[in-house]
Amino acid sequence: MNEPLAGANGPEDSPALVGTSGPEDGPALVQVPAVEPGTAGPPCGYARLRAEQPVVKAELPNGETGWLLSRYEDVRAAFADPRLVRPLLSAWPPREGPDAPPPCLPTFLEMTGEHHERVRRTVLPLFGRRRLEFMESRIRAMAGELIDAMVASADGGTADLVAAYVDPLPLRVLCETTGIPHEDHGIYLPHTLTLLGAAGLSMDEVLAALYALQDYAEDLISRKEKEGEGEDYIHLLLAESRRPDGGMTRDDVVSFVVTMLMAGYKTNIQHTGNALFTLLTHPEQLRELRESPQRMGTAVEELLRHVPLMNAINILVAQEDFTLHGQHIRAGDAVIPVPASANRDPAAFTDPDRLDLTRAPNAHVAFGHGPHACTGGHLTRLQLSIAIEVLLERLPGIELAVPAESIPWDESTPLRAPARLPVRW
Repeated sequence: MNEPLAGANGPEDSPALVGTSGPEDGPALVQVPAVEPGTAGPPCGYARLRAEQPVVKAELPNGETGWLLSRYEDVRAAFADPRLVRPLLSAWPPREGPDAPPPCLPTFLEMTGEHHERVRRTVLPLFGRRRLEFMESRIRAMAGELIDAMVASADGGTADLVAAYVDPLPLRVLCETTGIPHEDHGIYLPHTLTLLGAAGLSMDEVLAALYALQDYAEDLISRKEKEGEGEDYIHLLLAESRRPDGGMTRDDVVSFVVTMLMAGYKTNIQHTGNALFTLLTHPEQLRELRESPQRMGTAVEELLRHVPLMNAINILVAQEDFTLHGQHIRAGDAVIPVPASANRDPAAFTDPDRLDLTRAPNAHVAFGHGPHACTGGHLTRLQLSIAIEVLLERLPGIELAVPAESIPWDESTPLRAPARLPVRW
């Protein structure tokens, strides 16, 4: 779950963002670098931007414009700069007059100030060490069941790892932890997928999906209230919302459901698929990891750095004028820090395009940075670790069953991942 928002740190924590005036002439627009077909990215075009145009105005897929930030230092600073805030999906691009859409509830990605601090304090324990220890055995059991089913149904000793393992595991984990019913996936998943491609859609398409997802969450909360007490996240947060001094309101619980569906599902599917594809195409490093499973934590951090969780889809809006690397960013401008580019910046990582499962330290920004760093980052790490561990334990000889260049790719969203992963063991 990725929450790349502005935080509460001051300018001293963001040395790259300088609040001074700059040149008045409008810069020429560039296109957002495209991901090469058959890859998860990051786009190679960011290497040139990091070197020559670290802050550049770009045309987005939906026709709007924004300032791309491609260097690690600038991306990290932007996520923690209070002058940059994440806009409501219903408020960007801005629309005024009678056509302005009605406001929607802020997701956790868009909450600010005391509201965000209060809600984050309440939710963080659900993703803390004690709760994750409780979930670990359950996730491991789910992974084992899926692999057993895959082996049992294998055709000629081969199977599609995406259909049998990568796709179903994150949804089962999400439903198990939050209490979102698996049987409702036909209702909420289409809207979730629409919102993941929001940067290339019209405002009307985005809002229709957002309001539909919010309506689903409202209905689900009403059902949960009738059920009484429970141990899933939704029940626990509803109980908190009923306490006189609780840190959550009922609307905050609705926002939690919407946030989890937007940020905690498809990103995990596609990153898991990309991570497994990366390991399978680096068989020597995969073998070393299988022989030294105690290195799994370090390996997962490198996979989070090397394999993009997302590309250029983090919209922040400037609240005041400032200048960065000679470019004058005005209040109201969109600013787009690109973690996928930052995580390949040679100023921050030695030999950044090389996969090194022993890389340490590894201060990647896959989960953002600052007070709005991803709340569910530890759950994502745990899920990816278990997915790899169980796969290697059960199928130590696993390998691709076809040449890597023949793998078909799902390129329907900016996340991109293999559509199928034929494997044998």
